[in-house]
Amino acid sequence: MQKFTSLLYLRNISFLLLWSLLLLNSCNTDNPAPVDPVEENKYLQENTAITELSKDQVSQKANALNPLLAGYVKNGVKVYKITYKTKNIDGADITASGALILPITDLPASMISVQHGTIRDDASAPSNFGENSEAASFGSLFGSMGYIIAYPDYIGYGASKDYPHPYEHRASLASATLDMLRAAKEFLKGQTAVKWDEKLYVAGYSEGGYATMSLQKKIEEEASAEFNLRASSCGAGAYDKTAFMKYIINSGTHGIPSYNSLYLWVLLTYDKIYKLNRPTSYYFKAPYDGWISSTGTSTNINKSFDTILNDSFKKGLNDGTDKGFIDAIGDNDVYNWKPKTPTRLFHGDADKLVFYFNSQKAYTTMKGLGATDIQLITIPGGDHGSSIVTFLAGTLAFFTSTK
Repeated sequence: MQKFTSLLYLRNISFLLLWSLLLLNSCNTDNPAPVDPVEENKYLQENTAITELSKDQVSQKANALNPLLAGYVKNGVKVYKITYKTKNIDGADITASGALILPITDLPASMISVQHGTIRDDASAPSNFGENSEAASFGSLFGSMGYIIAYPDYIGYGASKDYPHPYEHRASLASATLDMLRAAKEFLKGQTAVKWDEKLYVAGYSEGGYATMSLQKKIEEEASAEFNLRASSCGAGAYDKTAFMKYIINSGTHGIPSYNSLYLWVLLTYDKIYKLNRPTSYYFKAPYDGWISSTGTSTNINKSFDTILNDSFKKGLNDGTDKGFIDAIGDNDVYNWKPKTPTRLFHGDADKLVFYFNSQKAYTTMKGLGATDIQLITIPGGDHGSSIVTFLAGTLAFFTSTK
């Protein structure tokens, strides 16, 4: 019995020695332990540092906007241009771009996706960060308050400047902006300069207000698991395209050429995107049809927009027989859904470019559908340009309250 016990003891010792040798061998540098492969980026392609602004430099920019805003500046910012994968209106893969503004701080930072207003040239694109651009002023200001700012260029600017900008097209504004956020998320994972607290806010004014509403809807319906969306601030957007178009074809308006060029831009964009491909004479009376054929959205129209349209086109919209154009407009309505995210709609009630009823309709419709945290902030006597500062201050207060 003693002999058997000794043999068993020796076998156990031998087994332990063998196991130890195997463990030691596995730790040998010639046979390193396997590591998980680095996850490849699905959206982010490249990033390039553009500039760095000190706290004093941002304060100067803020003071130029409004002396009251300079008091909100807390830190400097570092600005990057990122390029990323997205889809064009036809579903083809393209490369788009945007600016990513990082606060210079060791505190955790939330992210704001800012959708820019209408621009007419590539120099104004956020990723170019021109001296007087929206990104250089508003973007730097919000970044200096301790926010990470994602500022998409949209399709048609920056890296995608060779494509026409699909002006006020709901689907492509939403998808290109959402893909920018996905790329920004990948960028932030690969750096240590600033820590993102995973909170996301969205904001924009004018076309940016419309783009923000479109983005919010897409995130809530398709990407809620990807982002912790905390609040949305939409300023002076044309959310009810159907009512907007019916208003400008049936009512006397301001006759401001720069405003009319934007109405024209929307009309021609929808004609192309939805493959209606009609001659300008279908929409416009002579001689405007010829002028528009030659100069497009640069055509100088200094009278009420309804007076240059063909009566037959107006009739087709009013009686519902022009189904092609009616469907195109309706596909871009973005007021008739129920947001879950706390939402604020800012709008001046004297806006002559994007009429106040757009925000009124969005508010009443969303409330009627059961939205529980939505408010319409009316800016008494506010026109399109004069309401911007109120929108900025109100957005900041709103986002701060939801932290």
